[in-house]
Amino acid sequence: MEIIIAGAGKVGFYLARTLCMVHNVTIIDKNAEALNRLHENLDIYPVLGNIEDPETYKKLSGHEVDLFIAVAERDETNLIATLIADEAIDVARKYIRLKNSYFFKMSIRDKLGVTDAVFPYRLTSQTIGMLLKYPKANNVKQFVHTDFKLISVLVTTQMEPMALHRRDIMVVGIERDKRFFIPSEDETIRTGDMVYFFGSEAAIRQQCEQLEQRAASQIERCVVFGAGELGVTVTQTLTAHGKNVKLIEKDMELCEKADERLGGTVMTINCSYGMTELFENEHLADADMAVAATDDDEYNIIKCLEARQHGIKKVIAVNNEPEYYSLMHSLGIVVVRGPKISAYNGLIEMIDSNRIVLFRKFCGGEGAIFMRRIYADSDVIDNKPPPLSQHTDEKFLLVRGETLMMLESVALLKEDDVIVVFCSRQRQEQVKMWINGL
Repeated sequence: MEIIIAGAGKVGFYLARTLCMVHNVTIIDKNAEALNRLHENLDIYPVLGNIEDPETYKKLSGHEVDLFIAVAERDETNLIATLIADEAIDVARKYIRLKNSYFFKMSIRDKLGVTDAVFPYRLTSQTIGMLLKYPKANNVKQFVHTDFKLISVLVTTQMEPMALHRRDIMVVGIERDKRFFIPSEDETIRTGDMVYFFGSEAAIRQQCEQLEQRAASQIERCVVFGAGELGVTVTQTLTAHGKNVKLIEKDMELCEKADERLGGTVMTINCSYGMTELFENEHLADADMAVAATDDDEYNIIKCLEARQHGIKKVIAVNNEPEYYSLMHSLGIVVVRGPKISAYNGLIEMIDSNRIVLFRKFCGGEGAIFMRRIYADSDVIDNKPPPLSQHTDEKFLLVRGETLMMLESVALLKEDDVIVVFCSRQRQEQVKMWINGL
């Protein structure tokens, strides 16, 4: 495909690094230094220019473009770039990143004629909101093709032998000693593992209760560190779920802005004095959950460790660096994708998904999920799916109603069956070609 990315920041870099492996990628930015860094490290075509200036796109006129992706820092810049690109070049699909959540409430997608939009702050806060329903879980993913969920849990109790495959639940991934792998049938779960369960929500919830005995079974009181855009969005999500929230921020101006946006419904505290005194004087240690939601990944980790030290059992760090995931898991910190990595993952998942096949990432991008629903007009009905040369880092499943089974055990496919494949990042392209070719 011919792809244009407007914006050479961190999200643009992540997208280019992934997409240029199999596509022709052009990146537009007015920052010559940023473009040069990308050009030195990636096989891309750099275009120096302002993405809001129609003159910039004249260099690309006459070319048919499959994808245009606007991921500059400012929403207004992305909106203008999307409109100008539509006039200047022939674009088949357009995607846009928008930070401000109020755009989500508008029919901005239809008005701009974009294929889809990703709202990273909303995605991050939604993920944290899901954990309120599953306080023992580390992460929760839900899907449109099935009610089954993917839920991860950190094993903190001494383990007894357990079956990794039942009719309603299956272990589809394990992170152990900073390494992710798809488990074989004879694998056993160990204390300290991050285990990824796929299947019935009720069955997984029961497993989480048994495996994670450190976190509270119910979350009512929360502490949020950071009163920037993300911290306020997270706070709004928590209060919408009826939770008691204290918002902590060291910048007085941000405190005042947050208090105004939240309408005085949340206790906003300026932490101009030491953290030990703050925990004691403001009774923060009584919280069931702490969320570090600043723009500084390292600061978020430190806040979570401080919260854990003061007795808060469930701590969540918003993070934009996948390299930190295994470290934080080993420290007992729940990791939630930050806005930048949420934007990147959300856009990649949109691009690689279609009406038939759904694509998702998990475990910081080390694992991939492909789902294909069998519709009434599918040619594979009453046929056995053609095999793919299976490796140890793949798991082929079939969901039929409320039953979960190995795909190889299925004689014939039926309408409304859902094929689900869990694989490692290294096998992602092979699995993608196989499931789209069915």
